[in-house]
Amino acid sequence: MVQATATPGKGLLTPRDHTLIMIDFQSQMAFATKSIDAVTLRNNAALVSQAAAGFGVATILTTVAVDSFSGPMFEEITAAFPGQVLLDRTSMNTWEDAAVIARVNEIGKPRIVLAGLWTGVCIVGPALSALDQGFEVFVIADACGDISDEAHERAMQRMIQAGARPMTSLQYLLELQRDWARTETYELTTGIGKKVGGAYGLGITYAKTMFGAQEGH
Repeated sequence: MVQATATPGKGLLTPRDHTLIMIDFQSQMAFATKSIDAVTLRNNAALVSQAAAGFGVATILTTVAVDSFSGPMFEEITAAFPGQVLLDRTSMNTWEDAAVIARVNEIGKPRIVLAGLWTGVCIVGPALSALDQGFEVFVIADACGDISDEAHERAMQRMIQAGARPMTSLQYLLELQRDWARTETYELTTGIGKKVGGAYGLGITYAKTMFGAQEGH
């Protein structure tokens, strides 16, 4: 007989078991992104960045041709990681860049979480490469974008078929928290939700303002 226990599934992410790689959130890439509007994309990128920074997730920020073509990384991301070096590449596939891979190996986590532009090029490349080398791969689908809905969806399907696991930005934040009784990160999580959590954040603000409500009580 199978017995249930009050323990989390092994498939859930924790702040300490993965490396987040944020890829090519740059102006030139964003101009041609049509599968998600720019406001939502920037908002979701901010949510992921603030969650990772707040929970102490090992994070790699990487760009392509930052000075000569693609432009700076979104300020919503760099502001969450002040002073962090951006690893600039020539390769479209992040996984083929020696500096990025050296950092992945230095961090030494078995799981890779990806977000960036474009889904069908700059996310598919490292996702399939990391899977091939034995890593578990998660893709934050709504913090990625491509030149069309079709391009984004086909890329997501290709990665899922290969074994990558899709998730969303808000899911990422709440999975890192996972229990409202974790009081040390309660204000962090709800604070991020209020600022960049969309309608969820409005709900938090309403409940706290009108009723003094708090999750976990």
